[in-house]
Amino acid sequence: MRVPFIKMHGLGNDFIVLDARKGGVPAMTNRLAAALADRKTGIGCDQLILLELSEHADVRMRIFNADGSEVEACGNATRAVGLLLAKPALIETLGGMLATDPVECGIAVDMGEPRFEWDAIPLAYPLDTQALPVGWEDLENPGAVNVGNPHVVFFVADTDAVDLQRLGPLIEHDPLFPARINVNVATIVSRTEIRLRVWERGVGETRACGTGACATAIAAMRRGMVDRGNVTVQLPGGSLQIGWGTDNRIAMTGPAAESFRGTFDPDAFGA
Repeated sequence: MRVPFIKMHGLGNDFIVLDARKGGVPAMTNRLAAALADRKTGIGCDQLILLELSEHADVRMRIFNADGSEVEACGNATRAVGLLLAKPALIETLGGMLATDPVECGIAVDMGEPRFEWDAIPLAYPLDTQALPVGWEDLENPGAVNVGNPHVVFFVADTDAVDLQRLGPLIEHDPLFPARINVNVATIVSRTEIRLRVWERGVGETRACGTGACATAIAAMRRGMVDRGNVTVQLPGGSLQIGWGTDNRIAMTGPAAESFRGTFDPDAFGA
């Protein structure tokens, strides 16, 4: 029996979406997720998204990175699932409940409240998360925030000058971060605009990262580098609008798109 899939992306951050709500999808394992995500021998994606029935929301969304590891949250994938649902919806994730709403410029997502406690990131030991007193070569004093998944944010003069392919994995796997970490390098363009590159744990550098955009905007607002209201975060794949309201909740708005649909033989991937 062949299994249907939907290929989607949010600003170039791409996904394989499997809908298991009516059955017909093999039990997901780390090995199967990595095999499907492989761009040479599989379908290819940054993240595999598994949709399941939920007792508490419209759908349960499970997220597997390209290396097969299951993670808590993905902002771009949330917008993609919101596009599929095509109505205001509540999505259950390991990182908490996320609300989506179709709007004129894409999908709006209530990403919940940021966490700043050292053990919520988590860090290996207590540190000031507004500006961690640590560094890796020229990348120093990052902010740390959990927006459903863990991020560190470095503010630099020029994001393009950072050797993220080399430094990204070093920071991701540093013992300071027992759950590993997503690495963001950002440049403040103005009080309402940020340029950003992201090294995603378990994936590598991606064209866009919704939670990375949220974490970066929040870290910049927390330091007073940008306005607390709506800011534009420019990623290689395009722009997201991020706001942090007086209710302490993060709002993310941006596009998502369906690329194509197909089927695969699970036996070919060891399912």
